[in-house]
Order: sequence, then structure tokens, then C-alpha cells
Amino acid sequence: MSASAQAALLDVRVEAKHYAARTVLDHLSLRIAPGEIVSLVGPSGCGKSTLLRIVAGLDRQYHGEVRVNGVPQHGPSPRIGVIFQEPRLLPWLTVADNVGFEAGRHGGRDPRVAHLLAEVGLAGQQHALPKALSGGMAQRVAIARGLFSQPDLLLLDEPFSAVDAMTRMRLQALLLSVTRAHGTAALLVTHDLDEALYLSDRVLLMAAAPGRIDREYRVARPRPRDRRDPVLADLRVQVLERLDAFEAV
Repeated sequence: MSASAQAALLDVRVEAKHYAARTVLDHLSLRIAPGEIVSLVGPSGCGKSTLLRIVAGLDRQYHGEVRVNGVPQHGPSPRIGVIFQEPRLLPWLTVADNVGFEAGRHGGRDPRVAHLLAEVGLAGQQHALPKALSGGMAQRVAIARGLFSQPDLLLLDEPFSAVDAMTRMRLQALLLSVTRAHGTAALLVTHDLDEALYLSDRVLLMAAAPGRIDREYRVARPRPRDRRDPVLADLRVQVLERLDAFEAV
């Protein structure tokens, strides 16, 4: 369900974001409804990751406002979980303590940790150290950690780009499963159009110089989706044609 059809969970307004004399984002507005999955795609340097950092509360040097459930955000919030391109697990902590890190020392003993590890397919791995995990397993731990605070929104910055194709598809299916089970919305940055169209309710194409939302593509297909669906293929062509138009300018 789109953010326009109900009250927005996330409401972002960035009037301007500058790096020195360069305007990175300009007059950008974004709304996400509860439970909605939205992907950001666009050329390199258009400000996708910068926008994600602003929403996460990790970058306050901009003109504008971020609201979650109508409440202005002034920094990182437990209502927002963040999953990075790399798992960023602390190597000296067990899997369980990495997941429950937000709860402090011995956070791995929190009963939510065992439940989350089972949910991401890692039951029995709570005592393992990160060095014993494959890349896909480590990213599953990162997903569990992102869900630990029971956030309303997950932010994901190219979270599956470092794994092989089959693992990537399994992690995409896992993301759909956990967001549905928890009623969690998601904002995903990706360079993979197939991933964006497979996962998302809406795909937002950003343009660069300065960064802004150029087009919105609604993916009106029920889940689970067939990756070979001609509707997805047609949308992919539309997005690629618009990206090609950027290159021609």
C-alpha cells in the first residue's frame, strides 16, 4: 500500500544537502507507508546513500526534516533499523551478542535473540564467532540485529551486493519474509534493478546533479513474484531507458 493511501510512517523533506560547494540533494520529498517496501535506484553519485544516512539520523548537516510516525527525528532512533552493505559484526562477540548488542553487555541472553536467529535460519549458531560464518550467514546475523529493536522501518544500503547470486536470492526471500512477519517497512538502496522490482512496492529513480526523485514506478504485482514476470521485465526496460536518458544529457 502506498504512502499516499494512508498516514505516512516515514516523511522526509530535504530542501538541500551540501558537501562543500556541491549540492548533493535538492528539494527531495519521500514518504513511506507502514509495511511498504521502497527501493532507491539511480546513477552513482546521485545521493542514494546520503539520503539513507539522513533518514538514519547519521547525518544532520542538511536543511529539512525527517519524521517517523509524525515525530521529528534528531538522530538515530530505535524505530529505525540499519543494515549496511557489509555485515559489520564485532569479531570478538558471539553471534548472539552481536544481535543483542543494543541491549548492552550480555545482550545475547535476551530472549528475542534466539527467536530472531531461528527466524533468519541460524538456530544453534548463537555461540559462533563471526569468523566462522559465510558471507550469507553473516548478513543474516546483520538482518537479525537490525530487527532486534523491533523497528518500524529498516534501512538497507546495498545489503546483498557482496554475496553470490544464489545467496542473494535467498536473502531477498528472507527480507520479504521478515518484513511481512514483523510488519516492518523497508527503504532499500540497490544498483540491481531486478532486485528492486522483485522486492518493492515502489521503485524511486533518482537523478543526479543535484540528487532528486525523478520518477516513481509502482510494482502492482502480488507476492511471491515470478522473477520472469513480463510486467517486471517491462518496468525494467522503462527504468533502463530513463537511466540511458541521464547518460545522454
